[in-house]
Amino acid sequence: MQNTIRHIILSFFVFFLPISASFAGTSLKIDSDRQFDFAEHYFSNGEYFKAIREYERFIYFFPEDRRVKPAMYKIGMAYFESKGFKEAINVFERLIEKYGRFRHSDFRFRMSDPVTKAYFMISESYMKLNSPGPAISDLHNLIALTKNTDVKDECCYRIGWIYLETESWERARAYFGKISEKNRDKYKLEKLSRELGRTESADRKSPSLAGFFSIVPGGGYLYCGRYYDAATAFVLNSALMYAAYESFDSGNHALGGVITLVELGFYSGSIYGSVNSARKYNRKRTMQFLENLRKNTKISLSGEKEGLAVSFQYKF
Repeated sequence: MQNTIRHIILSFFVFFLPISASFAGTSLKIDSDRQFDFAEHYFSNGEYFKAIREYERFIYFFPEDRRVKPAMYKIGMAYFESKGFKEAINVFERLIEKYGRFRHSDFRFRMSDPVTKAYFMISESYMKLNSPGPAISDLHNLIALTKNTDVKDECCYRIGWIYLETESWERARAYFGKISEKNRDKYKLEKLSRELGRTESADRKSPSLAGFFSIVPGGGYLYCGRYYDAATAFVLNSALMYAAYESFDSGNHALGGVITLVELGFYSGSIYGSVNSARKYNRKRTMQFLENLRKNTKISLSGEKEGLAVSFQYKF
């Protein structure tokens, strides 16, 4: 029995040891340049989750490489481009925590530094999540930390646009006004100021007036330019009013009461619909104005991919 066991062990070493040695001789060596380029290849081709995996592999195997910081930034951007905005915020915050906390009193953020761009992209991510408050707070934090005038100016420009997106016109003007003289041409502030002046003369509808005009059924819709709805509301309400009158006049009070209750519902609905129509009309005009403003005055910002723009979605 013992001889049999020894024979099996000897056979294992004879047949498998050379195979193991051959594999050891052809072991794969990870090169930092190739690994980083591999991750960059996936990112440039839009394969963001594969890029994230390869950037993380790069960081794990080469933690002292000077490209760890841009690799972390690219991981955040990969999440952002794949609409993982919360994950992107977490990565950008880790990047800031690791590389932005050790500062001397004379430390200056640079526009091209991944830490600076991480602040910008955290703000962008919050805007994609429809959270303008945290987006603005993030930029205020960067303003407080940096002494770089260019960085401060871009923060003010971004905050101004966030306020534009939320129709806070005066606050937007205030932050555009904080931009230094040397960068006013860069951000097209003179043209932007002229365009913003048109908001005061923009064609808008008063929700209060729409409700007042709705005393006459369909009048509020007519005021808002919704002619089909105005005609429908007028005909329907008039017909119900006449039916209720006829019922009461013929002594059929029960039917008249039922029709009156139905008419009250349609009548109040017409008033509410008219007020809401005025608000929708104003919202549409505002969004058209902002779209034209983006096309004519908004510049490409640091930290953004070409074509990326701040967006804020409204729900009616």
